[in-house]
Amino acid sequence: MTTSTRPSPSPTAAAAAETPMSVAVVTLGCARNEVDSEELAGRLEAGGFVLVAEPADADTVLVNTCGFVEAAKKDSVDTLLEAADLKQHGKTQAVVAVGCLAERYGKDLAESMPEADAVLGFDDYPDIAAKLRSIVAGETHHAHTPSDRRRLLPISPVDRDASAISMPGHADNRATDEIGQGAPATGPRVVRRRLDSGPMAPLKLASGCDRRCSFCAIPSFRGSFVSRRPSDVLQEAQWLATQDIKELFLVSENSTSYGKDLGDLRLLETMLPELAAIEGIARVRVSYLQPAETRPGLIEAIADTPGVVPYFDLSFQHASATVLRRMRRFGDPDSFLDLLARIRTLSPLAGVRSNVIVGFPGETEDDLQTLCDFLEAARMDVTGVFGYSDEDGTEAATYDAKLDEDEVRARTEHVTGLVEELNAQRAEERIGETVSVLVESEEDGVAEGRAEHQGPEVDGTTTLEGVAGFAIGDLVTATVVATDGVDLIAAPLTDSGDQA
Repeated sequence: MTTSTRPSPSPTAAAAAETPMSVAVVTLGCARNEVDSEELAGRLEAGGFVLVAEPADADTVLVNTCGFVEAAKKDSVDTLLEAADLKQHGKTQAVVAVGCLAERYGKDLAESMPEADAVLGFDDYPDIAAKLRSIVAGETHHAHTPSDRRRLLPISPVDRDASAISMPGHADNRATDEIGQGAPATGPRVVRRRLDSGPMAPLKLASGCDRRCSFCAIPSFRGSFVSRRPSDVLQEAQWLATQDIKELFLVSENSTSYGKDLGDLRLLETMLPELAAIEGIARVRVSYLQPAETRPGLIEAIADTPGVVPYFDLSFQHASATVLRRMRRFGDPDSFLDLLARIRTLSPLAGVRSNVIVGFPGETEDDLQTLCDFLEAARMDVTGVFGYSDEDGTEAATYDAKLDEDEVRARTEHVTGLVEELNAQRAEERIGETVSVLVESEEDGVAEGRAEHQGPEVDGTTTLEGVAGFAIGDLVTATVVATDGVDLIAAPLTDSGDQA
């Protein structure tokens, strides 16, 4: 747990508390981190900080790090070093690390990165404004010693009461005294401040994970699975609608588990129509579904609920039953293809994306071929390919039969080349389809956005050709006329966007 000195305020600290201070929040990693950053921004604004977009313009820089895989860790460290350099060449007085890397490594990260003025864990989030002021004032913060956050709550989901621990992105919407200046005077109020001006916003359903995948360290630093109360999710969605949000992107480590700790595993199915009915919200998208937990009722709710896009983000990870068992996961090609067939029976044009890990310890050439055969049969819109690497503290890191780095790299390149071809073919199959495009950018008369089957950031985009005059946030009905890899080119059916 994090500990911090709490002496009586020094004259320096008292002066700092009276001075308006600017802060830039830099976010790395996934959409869940984006939600956490916006909660931190809301708390900082409520605590008297002025939010600025550029780190070079800030008195203090808060870097919300990612600690998922080695590449993400390196990006986080590089970003911290870049921010620290501003202390020598700009107005920045302090650089502070938060987020998954900070929570996962705590004091070890602090010792290895003296350039950062402090490393704060999740338990520091509720008091973030006071923490930053004390750091700028020169007071010492002792980074926490990392521990397994799964031990903070009971093993049984229904016995979990997370009210006594810090859950990033789970701020109590009823705590109105903590709400920042971005909140309306009346109506829905949340502890969150938008940092992005786009028409899509992530909305957190839950945090943590109860699965024990042998390659994944996330549960150890994110903790056990905890659902947010439906009332909090709905209230935050209503608030996002007041911020000109058109698409809600529901995020968690495992959305198929939503509600199990609240005594009702069908809560997501019942909440989706309520979210889609919020005035101003044009569409709702669900992310990160575990194939083994994707029940028929949830498939039907996503495929058939008006306003919910038929989009299935399925975490397959592999297709070989042998490899999946070593991963502590379930499934095989037949069960996965059956799941996809059930989805496409209900919604033939549904978007499907997944991620796979190549080069897992013990993966044979036959296992690799099983994966490739499955990918060819699955006809997914997008597949992310990751080469296996050991992660600290995971079971897989102790496995034998490891493949050498060159072999992992070669297999990763092979599968990446295959999915690039397959995903491009799937995009070409969509030529002639009518799509609904949410415009997210417009420049020199060229509008670009995403169709219903395209999730944010990672699933490609759709460019609208031939007609100018669309605005960000417009929903445009168009016909797909061409492709560029996974990206689509579409011709609008009307002269102007339909405002949602």
